[in-house]
Amino acid sequence: MPDTSKTYEIAIIGGGIVGTATALNLQKKGSYKIVILEAEDHLAAHQTGNNSGVIHSGLYYKPGSLKAKNCTLGRELMYRFCEENNIKHDKCGKLVVATNKNEVASLDELERRGKENGLKEIKRLSKEKLKEFEPHVNGIEGLFVGETGIVDYKDVVDAYSKLIKENGGEIKTNSRFKSLRKDGSELILETVSGEIRTKFLVNCGGLQSDRVAKLCGVEPGLQIVPFRGEYYKIKKEKEHLVNNLIYPVPDPKFPFLGVHFTRMINGGVEAGPNAVLAFKREGYKHSDISIPDILGMITYTGFWKMAAKHYKMGFHEFHRSFSKEAFVKALQKLIPEIQYDDIYREGAGVRAQALEPDGKLVDDFRIIEGNKMVHVLNAPSPAATASLSIGETISELIVKNFT
Repeated sequence: MPDTSKTYEIAIIGGGIVGTATALNLQKKGSYKIVILEAEDHLAAHQTGNNSGVIHSGLYYKPGSLKAKNCTLGRELMYRFCEENNIKHDKCGKLVVATNKNEVASLDELERRGKENGLKEIKRLSKEKLKEFEPHVNGIEGLFVGETGIVDYKDVVDAYSKLIKENGGEIKTNSRFKSLRKDGSELILETVSGEIRTKFLVNCGGLQSDRVAKLCGVEPGLQIVPFRGEYYKIKKEKEHLVNNLIYPVPDPKFPFLGVHFTRMINGGVEAGPNAVLAFKREGYKHSDISIPDILGMITYTGFWKMAAKHYKMGFHEFHRSFSKEAFVKALQKLIPEIQYDDIYREGAGVRAQALEPDGKLVDDFRIIEGNKMVHVLNAPSPAATASLSIGETISELIVKNFT
């Protein structure tokens, strides 16, 4: 039987913002024959296309971490890319608000981190000054972070993919990765749409990244646990309550930022998200349940260790997921005028949260190398903001190891 597989130099699994940014950066480094393999029928189908559209500043992240470095660099690259490619965006700034004295120390730490991470447009605000930015906000102190902005990341990925194709790259949708085998110096990828031969593999599989690594013979050393973030939309007649972006002081124990208000680039104001455990890796609704995904979680020792540490938070998030009253109560901490009938359910995203065997939630980006492979195993927020910087990091690893 003749070999009908197609040969490429670099194959990228995952057509989200990190996978496409990696391809774009690779094309700047050489005339590689590149293919992106996307499981769904369109790009940006999961984390990229279901987030709040914030261009993050780099305020939250531990100085010196991959998140901090890539976010601060990637933020400026993102603004420049949007300008050069006529992508609608707005560098509008945001407020982080302390609503009681217990949160002031954490606000101090955020301010310290932000300045150490190079933020120049950061201002400490008194209760009175807060009202100048957001007249309806409730708080005793706050931070204004001018580097924060908003964009639709689906528009960004559309621009990435257009450039990739113009530069000779290929994008194959409906091409879910199934298995890998080796043939001499080449890797043969079996997908639902046929075989792909490649010299180098990049795993940007997001919610499936740990499974992709295992199918490639690489032990990821962690497991992806899906957390659903549910959003409400503010009714049009109450949108005046929010000018731009309003965030609470986050709990430092968790890599989630708490429910907040976000003005969207294409109009409207979103409220959320929460962070509730999902029972399917692509589980965008309460009714989305996958028995294999559930079994994968409950047979992982790290899951039970995490549950033992954070069960109170978990119950609280489940309650808020099913109770609109509880969700509204959380929002009223920031804007007391928000009422039950002022918001309605909108949509949800699912965060691919990596979990260590000891139950620790992986906070930083996690990228590992294998033989003729690079695996991106943890790339949560701010990965969209940082995508061009992360793509540069990954492409450098590929070029260094490419033979």
